[in-house]
Amino acid sequence: MPLATALFPINIDFIRGTGLIMALLSALSSTPQFLKEGLANIKVMAPIVIVSMIASVVGGILGLWITNNVPSGKEYVEIALGVVLFMIFAIYLFSKRLEHPPERKPDFISQALNINGQFYDRSLDETIEYRTSRMPVALPAFVLIGLLAGMFGMGAGWANVPLLNLVLGVPIKVATSTSMLIISVNDAAASWVYLVKGALLPLIVIPCILGTAIGARIGTKIATRTKPQHVKYLVMAIMLVAAVVDIQKGISGLKIF
Repeated sequence: MPLATALFPINIDFIRGTGLIMALLSALSSTPQFLKEGLANIKVMAPIVIVSMIASVVGGILGLWITNNVPSGKEYVEIALGVVLFMIFAIYLFSKRLEHPPERKPDFISQALNINGQFYDRSLDETIEYRTSRMPVALPAFVLIGLLAGMFGMGAGWANVPLLNLVLGVPIKVATSTSMLIISVNDAAASWVYLVKGALLPLIVIPCILGTAIGARIGTKIATRTKPQHVKYLVMAIMLVAAVVDIQKGISGLKIF
C-alpha cells in the first residue's frame, strides 16, 4: 500500500481501501491456526478492540472526509502518510523484542478481567504462562493506532506487536498472533466505511488479492532461506523510500516549492 500510494497515479482513496482488504485477508488466513495453537489470546484482544475498532472506523471516515472535502486534502494525507511511514521505520530501527518479558504486577483492568494465558513453546519444550500489565497505558495508544490504520488503510502489526510485547508484557509469539486477531476485527470494521463510500474498486482489489496469495507462497520459501535481519532491512528500505516519495508528492501537489 505505501509503495502503491507513492508510485502509481491511482486515487489514494482506492489504494487505502485496498490496503485494508489486503491486511484483512492476511490476518484472516493466519488467525484460525494461531487460535488453534493457543497463541492468539481473545482475552487480551477483547478490551483492545473495543476501543481500537471504533477508532479505526472513525479514522476511515475522517480520512475519506479530508481527501474529498478539504482543499488539497489528498496532498495533506500523502504527507501525513509519509510521516507515519517514517515513524514505522523508526520503530523497526529502535524497537527491541522480548521472547518472554519478565513478569510484572497486573494492573487493575487486567486483574478485573482476569487477562492471562498460557501456550506451549515448542522451542523450549515447556508451557509458558503470562499475565498482562499496564493496560491503562496501552489502551490510549491502541486508539491512536486504530485511528491511523483506518485513516491510511494499513494493517497495524508494526505498532500492535511492540505494544503487546513491550508494554503489556505479552510473549513475542503471542503478541504477533494476537496482533493478527486485532487486525482482523479492526480492518473488517474500517473496510465497511470504504465500501459504503465506493472506495473499494474490484479492478484494483482482485489483482491485489491474487498477488498477495502468490507473494505469500513465494515469501514463505524465501523466508526459510533468508536471515530474518535481511528481511527486516528490506522492509525498512521499502518504508523509507515510500515515505520520501509520499512526502515529495504531497509537497509537489501543494506547490510549496
